[in-house]
Amino acid sequence: MEKYVKKTVKAARRNSYQLSRLNQKVKNDILCRMADALLEHKIYILEENEKDVSAAKKARIKKSFIDRLTLTEDRIFQMSDSLRAIAALPDPLGRTLKGWTLANGLSLKKVAVPLGVIMIIYEARPNVTSDCLGLCFKTSNVAVLRGGKEALSSNKAVFKVLSRAAAKAGLTYAPFFLVDRTEHELVDKLLKENEYIDLVIPRGGENLIRKVTAASSIPVIKHYKGVCHIYVDQYADQIKALPICINAKCQRPAVCNAVETILVHEKIADRFLPVLKTALAKEKVMIKGDDRSRKIVKGLKKAYASDWSREYGDLTVNLKVVSSVDEAVAHINLYGSHHTDSIITDNINRAGQFSREVDSACCFVNISTRFSDGFQFGLGAEIGISTDKLHARGPMGLEELTTYKYIVEGDGQIRI
Repeated sequence: MEKYVKKTVKAARRNSYQLSRLNQKVKNDILCRMADALLEHKIYILEENEKDVSAAKKARIKKSFIDRLTLTEDRIFQMSDSLRAIAALPDPLGRTLKGWTLANGLSLKKVAVPLGVIMIIYEARPNVTSDCLGLCFKTSNVAVLRGGKEALSSNKAVFKVLSRAAAKAGLTYAPFFLVDRTEHELVDKLLKENEYIDLVIPRGGENLIRKVTAASSIPVIKHYKGVCHIYVDQYADQIKALPICINAKCQRPAVCNAVETILVHEKIADRFLPVLKTALAKEKVMIKGDDRSRKIVKGLKKAYASDWSREYGDLTVNLKVVSSVDEAVAHINLYGSHHTDSIITDNINRAGQFSREVDSACCFVNISTRFSDGFQFGLGAEIGISTDKLHARGPMGLEELTTYKYIVEGDGQIRI
């Protein structure tokens, strides 16, 4: 195991220097070839994915996990489109972030450069393999991927297709690596390789992220759970608010940007809650409510204190009646995960207060929380949604996968 780890990380570091010399035109061409390859080999990828899905069903793994695990033709098309979108984006490298000249004639530039080697540890979603490889490749970072054992066949298939596409395009070294061994001890060893790996990004459940953070000697950008909220203000357009709430909960309830708690202002609760309850019930959503909402709408289950900070990942939602935008903001900051929260209102002052005071990576006005996504933001894809504040926050695209260095030019100056 030790030899396997050292061989992988040393090769990744060595290849990162070669990848940094590859010009953007060549990288974009390879990304488009990779996008084509996904579609060309989609039947093979789907067959391998079915092995993982069948095994998960036999193991009686919960439906939300199986949803994240499952690939379809549409999802493969989306993976291909993401690679093309990444290729079409401007080059994030070599940008002068700041430049100035000192009185002594020295010229300084702060220039964007790759991070180097990035390890992504993730669980059920095979599309992460494609998205992460594309983003890292565009930014000249070598990715070391370690997916969950439940998705091993799927991840290996996607990785194989993309690796072959890069090789056919003339790349003579591996631009990315897949850790295809499943021992838990192996991850712990990789997390100590701070000489060769520059950054770790865990994507998955809260337990995974806490374990990685505790074990790693490498900097970690955390993508904690998505306890997302929608606050329906007294000045909301209720006709717009209803489909926004349904979309945020029901379109894909297993993902991190699905809403978990809907807060409703007391002045519209009598009218809005019964309509919302009926619409949610049609989608077979289990509804939990606080005491005030349960008085207005009969038949709701009781929401306990522990439910307010829970990421359900399924068709379950909390309802709570609040008396003001201040109470809504306080609730979100106390129980949320600083991921994504949205206000529905036609009052510009309420929208401004909410956006300023909610301490989350993404604050939305009059839209579904489901828009918290790198592709939806026009970033091509995302390597994750960071709930940290350093060095990246929110959907992480190309710019978040760069660092910088200083280039200083002179004409023989010496320090006195």
